[in-house]
Amino acid sequence: MSRTFRLTLEYDGEAFAGWQRQPGALRTVQGALESAIARVTGQRVAVVASGRTDAGVHAEGQVVSFRLAGALDARRLRCALNGVLPRDVAVLDARPVPEGFHARRDALSKCYRYAIWNGCNRSPLQARRAFCLQRRLDLEAMRAAARCFVGTHDFASFQAAGASVRSTERTLLRVDLGGRAGESLALHVEGNGFLRHMVRILAGTLIAVGSGRWAPERMPAILAARDRCQAGPTAPAHALTLVAVRYTPPEVRAALRAVAAPPDDFPGRSGS
Repeated sequence: MSRTFRLTLEYDGEAFAGWQRQPGALRTVQGALESAIARVTGQRVAVVASGRTDAGVHAEGQVVSFRLAGALDARRLRCALNGVLPRDVAVLDARPVPEGFHARRDALSKCYRYAIWNGCNRSPLQARRAFCLQRRLDLEAMRAAARCFVGTHDFASFQAAGASVRSTERTLLRVDLGGRAGESLALHVEGNGFLRHMVRILAGTLIAVGSGRWAPERMPAILAARDRCQAGPTAPAHALTLVAVRYTPPEVRAALRAVAAPPDDFPGRSGS
């Protein structure tokens, strides 16, 4: 007997070389979690995440899935893992899920937050988790530019070099900036998927707008160019956090599978 588990993780990405396990001695979140699972259960499993966070990027709601043999209780699994995981990773929630659940393929959207400290004074505490900019930003210009990115677009201009994907088209459901100029700001970006460094390049581009370097009206041309050199700089990783991952409710997934399955009397379907 085996079961599929879904975990929600929080981690501080500062000391990790990203989510994905890598050869050599590099420290990764996936490696730390898989080692903890092996210590607790005696089983070596491959953990699937909703998405790969880069080196230095944090998570408040990373979702992962994996299968375990046996009938281990989810609550005991969470407690046991938190007892052996390093201090910069924690399991917030653990639950069994229906067979076939996949943390990446079943995700409807992911939401990231990019933190900016726009105070006039230098802040050592903010500097650990926010991009500190002491020059006052034009938030209305940034918000006008952000609206240009909502919807389905080709985001090739916002993809870091070296990526290999079949399509650079993505759908963003939300790109909004909260806070007030001269204080703490939060850029939230929610979408059905992201290209390599996409959120950080979006943040760098919007900061360029807020700094007066570009007008908001330039954003459609940057999208149309499909050229990384046309967009803004890649903002630092330490200010980015994966906030949450949204999934179709289990009952809706079950109903969709039932609709997709052929009826019992479908020609060619075995009755055995």
